[in-house]
Amino acid sequence: MKFLPPEAFAKRQEGYRLLPMRFRRLPWDTERVLVSSISGDWLIMPRTMLDALVDGAMDPGSVLATDLEARHLITRGPLSTPLAPLLSQVRTRKRFLQAGPALHLFVVSLRCHHTCNYCQVSRQDTAKTAFDMSGDVAELAVERLFEWPGHHLTIEFQGGEPLLHFGRVRDLTERILARNEEQKRGLKFVLTSTLHDLTDEQLDFFAEHKFQLSTSLDGPEWLHDANRPRPGRDSYRRTIEGIGRARCALGEDAISALTTLTQRSLSAPQEIVDEYRKQGLHSIFLRPLSPYGFARRTAARNSYPLASFQTFYRKALDHILAINRSGYAMKEVYGGLILSQLLTPFSHGYVDLRSPTGGCLGAVVYDYDGQVYPSDEARMLAAMGDTTFAIGRVEQPVAEWLDSPAMQRLLDSGVAESLPGCSDCAFVPLCGADPVDHYARQGDLVGHRPSSDFCAKQIGFFDLMLQRLELADPEERKILEDWALPEASTKAHVEVA
Repeated sequence: MKFLPPEAFAKRQEGYRLLPMRFRRLPWDTERVLVSSISGDWLIMPRTMLDALVDGAMDPGSVLATDLEARHLITRGPLSTPLAPLLSQVRTRKRFLQAGPALHLFVVSLRCHHTCNYCQVSRQDTAKTAFDMSGDVAELAVERLFEWPGHHLTIEFQGGEPLLHFGRVRDLTERILARNEEQKRGLKFVLTSTLHDLTDEQLDFFAEHKFQLSTSLDGPEWLHDANRPRPGRDSYRRTIEGIGRARCALGEDAISALTTLTQRSLSAPQEIVDEYRKQGLHSIFLRPLSPYGFARRTAARNSYPLASFQTFYRKALDHILAINRSGYAMKEVYGGLILSQLLTPFSHGYVDLRSPTGGCLGAVVYDYDGQVYPSDEARMLAAMGDTTFAIGRVEQPVAEWLDSPAMQRLLDSGVAESLPGCSDCAFVPLCGADPVDHYARQGDLVGHRPSSDFCAKQIGFFDLMLQRLELADPEERKILEDWALPEASTKAHVEVA
């Protein structure tokens, strides 16, 4: 691309002015580029047209100019005219900042029946009740919960296995509801569990308070039992039975599942998807391994290059779309989140796709021992002995958490638009920063973006979904557009705020 001196640019750019933009060559067609605005609007055009646009040689009366103006990439009138709608759209996309964190995770116990070697949370033996949340910690955590300003709060109970400390789940729920009689917040309760050993009492309680339940289903029986071993080697059977009982008590839409992909999982993309259809599930979250807890210790046995995950994902996506064509609706959740960023002006608040970072601004974790973290990943790092991101304790007011050194580190490195390697990326209006992930993988909160697996994963997803949208026939495009709609993608297994 040719760059002109300012005086020549001003002279030749007659009839329109450029607004801030970024561009990216399309990997599947290097003669064309994606051009994006600061509000997240975008357009694909030939590279030669971009050259003409920047050189000031584009016809301001052309159809392309009209399209560019509608997407806040140029203005053809007084400069003040387009700024109001542009800024309004930026404000809409960043609206998640206004209410503070909406996702509040309560870790009621680290105890678990399973011995998964990819476990991210450093689970503990079922007999070790010292790893259960106490009543004092629970009481203080509820106090802190209502110090946040949000009108809508999602309360998610996690472990370990939270059903091993169901009394605390009940206690916390009742405390929160009692406080909310005065506070009048909108509340949603979620429990993440294996769903093993569910009792009628527990199911009645979940039904009474309209809980959403989330579980792990890694695929067919041979794969699930290999990935998620427990005494008796009956994890798959117990999970399927739990899903069935929960559905009967709570309804079909109250249960969701996700799969964690180990090295052995990558050989079975179709089989994993078929298992979800077999179980009557209409969403699937294909989640790669994370570098935390036991997953790091067993990396040599379970991990894989990002390129292997991307190959797996493309095969699984093809199969999911074929299933949709056959008449059975199934959504890949992360792909739906990416499509939502591309096709709507709204942010769904998923923490990986937030800038400023979702850590503490979108989600807060109250650990069993009273320690507080800005994300589940930060908690996992602390379980490995690194408390860099511990923002405080439940005894402290929220204002002290926000003023903590850990929070300052997150804020300094959590605005993607200001980070080297992100600031000039065409996807930055749609993406996130995630300093905790970069710290865990690269030892630095900013990280080296060109070699970052986080960035490669996000860019790969954006490229793939753009390509599928462009090459799709009308039936497939309708399927993908439906995935972008704000609905079940914000259930338990997706960290949203």
